[in-house]
Amino acid sequence: MTQWEPVYLDTKRKGLLASKARQAQRMLERCVLCPRRCEVNRVSGQKGVCRTGVCAVVSSYGPHFGEETPLVGTGGSGTIFFTHCNLLCLFCQNYEISHLGQGTETPPRDLAQMMLDLQETGCHNINFVTPSHVVPQILASLDIAADLGLRLPLVYNTGGYDAVSTLRLLEGVFDIYMPDFKFWDPQVAQAACMAPDYPEVARKALMEMHRQVGDLVLDGRGLARRGILLRHLVLPEDRAGTEQVMDFVAREICPDTYVNIMAQYRPCGRASEIPGLDRSPSRREYERAVAAAKAAGLKRLDRRERVFAFEWA
Repeated sequence: MTQWEPVYLDTKRKGLLASKARQAQRMLERCVLCPRRCEVNRVSGQKGVCRTGVCAVVSSYGPHFGEETPLVGTGGSGTIFFTHCNLLCLFCQNYEISHLGQGTETPPRDLAQMMLDLQETGCHNINFVTPSHVVPQILASLDIAADLGLRLPLVYNTGGYDAVSTLRLLEGVFDIYMPDFKFWDPQVAQAACMAPDYPEVARKALMEMHRQVGDLVLDGRGLARRGILLRHLVLPEDRAGTEQVMDFVAREICPDTYVNIMAQYRPCGRASEIPGLDRSPSRREYERAVAAAKAAGLKRLDRRERVFAFEWA
């Protein structure tokens, strides 16, 4: 029986990983990595919406046991939290990191060492949180880490605002994509993150991710090896458009898509500026969201028991 290995190792053996890293690095000279298309020269120190230059900024890293069941296992998911963001939702629960920029500039060799540390700790994967604006930095550090013995699958943990052209560059690098699908209504996306094109971008991104890795595949221990794990955060007053999102996923992606319908929204950051988002969802709103997923025909819903602070209206 052939031993499983992450896809980036084969890409590296073919000499393509370093090539991808160089190509991504060139993209920083007139940055169009994400749909914001700022076209700033990050190599020379210019910064766009994500406020990140040539060097990635990391807020923290370590084993995480609060992620979805297929990622956590017994050793946890090896999360690396990147500072800043290309989406910048006003209600972000990591507002100090995404908006206020708490973190430390981290060159590729240091980022590679973080990955190796997480592997040594016993984590089951390397989980890059908010990676969309630092794809070149990830690729450069991965090329180093693979030389030094990294053998864990990679998780692309994104808000879903990703350019298809950048995702295509990542084919053969990531085994697991974990995107959010946050909003169906362009007006909500405009109010929450000044990105009215978010719904269209997220649909195209999700389709490209699924083309690359397919549905989530688990090993004998129930750990994720390859595929998509989709997140959808329930918002009060159905601001997320849950029914439409679930219908799209079941119809255009696959009814076997692994979906985590999340109830942990709470007003953070500048949430009070958006009508209806000044409270947590009620239990009834959450239950309606789960029912919508089931009605759409989605079969694989994350069942990990969680504790949430519901509004009991």
